[in-house]
Amino acid sequence: MRTVLSALLASFLALLVPALLVPAPAAAARPAAAAPAPSVPAPAGLTSTDVSFKGHGGVTLHGTVLAKPKEAVARPGVVLVTGSGSGVPREHLLTEAVAFARQGLAVLIYDKRTEGYSGFRRSYDELAVDAAAAVEALRARPGVDRSKVGIWGLSEGGWVAPLAASRSDATAFVIVVGGNAMSPLRQQTWNEMSGLRRAGASGSLVDRGKRNFNRFGADTGLFAEAYFDAQGVLERVDQPLLGIWGVHDLQTPPGDNPPLFAEALRRGGNTHYTFRYFADANHGAHQTPDKGITHGEALAPGYAELVGSWVRDVTGGRLPNADAPAPPKQDHPSPDVPRSAWWESAWTQTVVFAFFLLAFATYPVWALVRRVRGRRAPPVSRWARLVAGAGAGAVLGVFVYLFYLMSAGRWPDPGPLLGGEPLVWLALRVLAVAAIAATVATALAWRRAGRSVPRGERVRVGLLLTAGTVFLPWALYWGLLVP
Repeated sequence: MRTVLSALLASFLALLVPALLVPAPAAAARPAAAAPAPSVPAPAGLTSTDVSFKGHGGVTLHGTVLAKPKEAVARPGVVLVTGSGSGVPREHLLTEAVAFARQGLAVLIYDKRTEGYSGFRRSYDELAVDAAAAVEALRARPGVDRSKVGIWGLSEGGWVAPLAASRSDATAFVIVVGGNAMSPLRQQTWNEMSGLRRAGASGSLVDRGKRNFNRFGADTGLFAEAYFDAQGVLERVDQPLLGIWGVHDLQTPPGDNPPLFAEALRRGGNTHYTFRYFADANHGAHQTPDKGITHGEALAPGYAELVGSWVRDVTGGRLPNADAPAPPKQDHPSPDVPRSAWWESAWTQTVVFAFFLLAFATYPVWALVRRVRGRRAPPVSRWARLVAGAGAGAVLGVFVYLFYLMSAGRWPDPGPLLGGEPLVWLALRVLAVAAIAATVATALAWRRAGRSVPRGERVRVGLLLTAGTVFLPWALYWGLLVP
């Protein structure tokens, strides 16, 4: 968006500068310049006005305010904060903005920042500063009641909006849609595990492998804001809060989150919250014909009307009191995803991974060097080759396969299944069992050989057996040796 604006500005200056150098006719009457068309054309019955404001770091952000034509009484307003993604355009929330504006609200939608935001780097602090600046920009608009402007957040915006509100007394209310009162890592792990289950996968890949790989990714910085303290933020929110979830939300746990929201708000002394759940609606409270797989264009029936009436109530002093019906059922609970202990941290995993590659590769490389030099020695055990081959295959395979599943996004394809187990994962489990069995067989053979084993062979086999021994807890941790 900034590139386009820069190009337009350059073109404008190219036309303007020559004009300034030529004196204008003294008596010539000039027609009034037409106002530039708004970036978002005004929908029927609404006005559309472009605005700009400064976000975090002085970045200029551009947006559009949609509202009904000017009325005698100043109206409430709401700023819409979108979900994840760099540079999400304001049009992404146009359906919501139009629907809310027709309920009598002044609605500001804006282009999300690109600077400082990527798949590996994002800051909810910075996004909250942007959102708070948007609130101030809307409060300054003519026809908007400054005391009745709130903030609405979708998905990732469900973390950002409460954070912005917790820091600003100017924010009158908070609305979250598909919001989370849990860490982003826990939400995303549930999302990906649920995707694997919908594909038919089950067992240790889903319950252990996927969960632990996500923690590894968080430790290595592949998952920005992984452990964001959503609970701590909600405890500091004292504005009325409306929470909305689609019953068929496949990205945010719709059953786990409402109670977590209520608990955190109550701990902070806030009981002015309302929770509502929409049937046949997805993560964004849009209608879905297939239980959340497809994102329909239309909002869930009654959603916009709820927002309009709720905002009018809370800005008119009619505050809710812990209005929270029982949440919808979800097929599987979201897993606890705590920070890694030192022995399972990314540093430890990296060191162990490097050791495995060294130990498992040394055995065949050493044998090859001896063969080239014509100094072949009888192996301690033929099983040692299996330790090296199966161990290396399992270690490399686990990381490659789990990384593939992570990069596949929301709808991962685990490949062909057998009894709920992906064939790739079954093959890795077979390699793990083979590596452990071969390690035991090699150790027994070495013990029988005793001191007859040459010194160099002792070093080579000793390193291999050490790797095979460490491989056992490693394979248990990643789920290769558990049901």
